[in-house]
Amino acid sequence: MSHRIAAKITGVSGYVPPKVMTNADFEKIVETSDEWIRTRTGIRERHVVEKGMASSHLATEAAKALLAQTKTEAAEIDMIIVASVTPDMFFPATACLVQCRIGAKKAWGFDLSAACSGFSYALTVGAQFVGAGTHKKVMVIGSDTMTTILDYKDRATCVLFGDGAGAVLLESAGANEGILDFEHDVDGSGGEFLYMPGGGSLHPSSKETVEKRMHYVHQEGSQVFKYAVRRMAELSVRLIERNGFTKDDLALLVPHQANLRIIRATQERLGLDDSKVMVNIDKYGNTTAGTIPLGLRDAIQQGRLRKGDLVLIVTVGAGYTTGGVLLRWA
Repeated sequence: MSHRIAAKITGVSGYVPPKVMTNADFEKIVETSDEWIRTRTGIRERHVVEKGMASSHLATEAAKALLAQTKTEAAEIDMIIVASVTPDMFFPATACLVQCRIGAKKAWGFDLSAACSGFSYALTVGAQFVGAGTHKKVMVIGSDTMTTILDYKDRATCVLFGDGAGAVLLESAGANEGILDFEHDVDGSGGEFLYMPGGGSLHPSSKETVEKRMHYVHQEGSQVFKYAVRRMAELSVRLIERNGFTKDDLALLVPHQANLRIIRATQERLGLDDSKVMVNIDKYGNTTAGTIPLGLRDAIQQGRLRKGDLVLIVTVGAGYTTGGVLLRWA
């Protein structure tokens, strides 16, 4: 059974910090090489925040760009949802900081935590309010500064992530446009394979948690890789087939940019050629909740998204969380 929502994306923006960190830069600080990183991940470089720049700053820049692009006044925004696992602080929510900075005085909002699936989750949550007719304009932002929680002594994880944000505007959709279907699920048994152990109520910040390096990303790469390959492919096939489409109907797959090998495995399962798959992991690395909106932005800039195109968004993240959204581009 499909889950259509009468909401469509009417604008897309993105922002990455100016500082770039290449694979060659990593060769100087950890035992790795450009060839090792590229062949195993597809990443060549990533953008990195300077000290004092946080997720809210990236989100604010993306939000401002979105308002300018769509010629929308901040006062017209009804809701702001920020997907992030690297908020500036536990509270207030990053959405509150963005709301204040852009002057969206009539908007309410909140943060949503679903790791790399955060944006797809936030997209469908925001779309529900538009589809129900209670909100006219909803801003959905994915913003993460993962480099602030990386252990630069752990070569298996520190090379994978970058910082970035993207935003979309959601408005009411007509009969044959917007979100046609979505599916999200959680497998909590995977929580032990990708997490940050310190800083929460279980292990509050202390001298001991700092000394044990508990405030950094911890990942069992092989476990996460196997799960992501399987679930991204399964969910993609299911969303396409249950809505009566085939791979030939799909104009563009926009997958979460965690690893090029995961993307290619999904692509192979669907039988898609390169022209139908959005890949920008080489430029940004894994920006967590930022990957999907940045992918949509780049696809538009490259002329790969046109009105009426069938588009599939698919994500897998820590939790484990899985998200897929099938939409007709408006």
